[in-house]
Amino acid sequence: MKNLEQTWRSILKEFDKEANLHAGQIVVIGCSTSEVAGRHIGTSGSEEIAETIYKGLEELQQKTGAALAFQCCEHLNRSLVVEEETAAVWRLPIVFAVPVPKAGGSMASYAYKHMKAPVLVERIEADAGIDIGDTFIGMHLKPVAVPVRVSEKQLGEAHVTLARTRPKLIGGVRAVYEEAE
Repeated sequence: MKNLEQTWRSILKEFDKEANLHAGQIVVIGCSTSEVAGRHIGTSGSEEIAETIYKGLEELQQKTGAALAFQCCEHLNRSLVVEEETAAVWRLPIVFAVPVPKAGGSMASYAYKHMKAPVLVERIEADAGIDIGDTFIGMHLKPVAVPVRVSEKQLGEAHVTLARTRPKLIGGVRAVYEEAE
């Protein structure tokens, strides 16, 4: 577990540097703890792995001020666990269920149990995202996702992909995209 924690901290450090996270942003996290453990998604959830991942994300949140959103599994329609305050600030549509390991997933279930005032929301448009174990978070990212490359491609046995978003470029042939100094 110590090696997993070190790898996770390394991934988060590089992600923070590349994504430029700050207050007023949301980061979506999709995570299969089963895949981290080397099993098929949805078969062997681990609260211990979820705890390690959650603690690292809490530190990232404290450092950057960005809000966290934990994607549930398909059994809860990929709804997201967020703090009630986050839902209010971003006017996110609240839905109701209580995520548990077999319906929601171990990561979302762990987040729900450890947040101050958790709620489920149906959808978001996050500014950045972390996908651990190919859980498909793309539906919850703002339209122009940009891959973030880090040196570690896996967490445990799970494939890890990261993204940030950027505003859409708008205009025609006369548009300028660099600010004059």
